[in-house]
Amino acid sequence: MTQSPDKLNELETALINQYQGGFPCCALPFAEIAHKLNSSEAKIIDTIQRLIDAGWLTRFGPLYDAAALGGGLTLAAVSVDEADYDRIAGIINHYPQVAHNYRREHQLNMWFVLATETPEAIQDIIDNIESSTGLQVYNFPKLHGFYVGLWLHLANDRVSTIPLPENPIETIPYHQQNLDKKIIHLTQAGLLLTSQPYAEIARSIGSSTEMVLNRMQHMLASGVIRRIGAVPNHYKLGLKANGMSVWHVSEKNIRQFGNLIGTFNFVSHCYQRPQHLPEWRYNLFAMVHGHDRDEVDKKVARIADTLGDDCTAYEVLYSSAILKKTGIRLVA
Repeated sequence: MTQSPDKLNELETALINQYQGGFPCCALPFAEIAHKLNSSEAKIIDTIQRLIDAGWLTRFGPLYDAAALGGGLTLAAVSVDEADYDRIAGIINHYPQVAHNYRREHQLNMWFVLATETPEAIQDIIDNIESSTGLQVYNFPKLHGFYVGLWLHLANDRVSTIPLPENPIETIPYHQQNLDKKIIHLTQAGLLLTSQPYAEIARSIGSSTEMVLNRMQHMLASGVIRRIGAVPNHYKLGLKANGMSVWHVSEKNIRQFGNLIGTFNFVSHCYQRPQHLPEWRYNLFAMVHGHDRDEVDKKVARIADTLGDDCTAYEVLYSSAILKKTGIRLVA
């Protein structure tokens, strides 16, 4: 059952509101947070662990961008008979390259994200899934990204979405080192909740704390790490309606409208993706979140009003079950 964020205390709320990004890259990061929140290092670490254990956070650590690392990333979907749904879900979820898998209310009723170390490996995994399931996989790679990000804000016993704070660091070119793979392998499921997490990483890979901090700061500055911090469970916090709105928009205006829709604070992802005619005519995807479906429907109506006659058709594919949600695993 979804719980109300009013069950969180002041420190828990402050950690979620302020540290979905911006976690320090320094020798004693939790001590730095404690100073800013008028708390103690031990209490900060204990509080984050309690938020994870209770399901308010799915993890705490860096969010990586597979494409920025030179890997492959795509959204895919299959149409599954209800009688065979659980078996097919088990097969697809078994692939470590499957980061997220959702049941959605549509003929295409299973949607999953694939992440691989190379772009070429995406098609190999799709071919493998088709072979093992006997189903056609519809591949929806990103053709153009307009916006990605969702920052939740808790206030007055209610959760809302706000625009992501802008990254003040100008993106720089990324030059991968072998050390980066080791760091990613150790941190993609979350940071160790200990006084010196970066020193622990350094000890594990036989490097220095200074070098680990340098590489993580470089990955942040280049966009390989989107942000470091808390990853809230928006379902548990109250945003239990999740609608993937899909739109058929004229190609000549799609970038104009994609950029505009990406500015709405209730949209967490907005992409141009390919059509699969005649089965699938939609080319603009926008993920919309709300407390219930009525709220999502009203937000989708705002998008429809914005697109006007440039949109000839749209649908909302509601998520009805989370089949897998491990986050992207870029290094085996």
